[in-house]
Amino acid sequence: MNRDSTTAPELLPLCTVDLELSPATIIGEGPSGTRMVIDLVSMTLTGERLNAKMKGRAAADWLTIVGSVATIDVRATVETDDGALIYIQYRGRADVSQGIGSSPVYVAPTFETSDPRYQWLNCIQAVGKGDLKALRYEWMELR
Repeated sequence: MNRDSTTAPELLPLCTVDLELSPATIIGEGPSGTRMVIDLVSMTLTGERLNAKMKGRAAADWLTIVGSVATIDVRATVETDDGALIYIQYRGRADVSQGIGSSPVYVAPTFETSDPRYQWLNCIQAVGKGDLKALRYEWMELR
């Protein structure tokens, strides 16, 4: 596919992401700000091109707050409904000046897989917008 680099970016729907989180472990104030670690209990991706659930328990959200800015760093492995394993990492930011969950969180997911059916994910950059109260994101492929 020939892509013209002068055209405006497009957003194609990728999936909805639903999360279940454990209670936060609050590390407290440190050199990087107030740090919390929140284990992911479950992660479900639902979409036309990508359907998967979290594999194992090695997944977490590292949340750091400095002033009114929250920075998140999430890493998880998911297994698709047809058996492919995909490593997902996303970082993002949110305005928490009115409290955690008072504004959307914006994220930039990337993917790694060796499964030939999903290797197209290795080449894309996704973007997403989430609601921390509902624990739900909408992810889009950026083209």
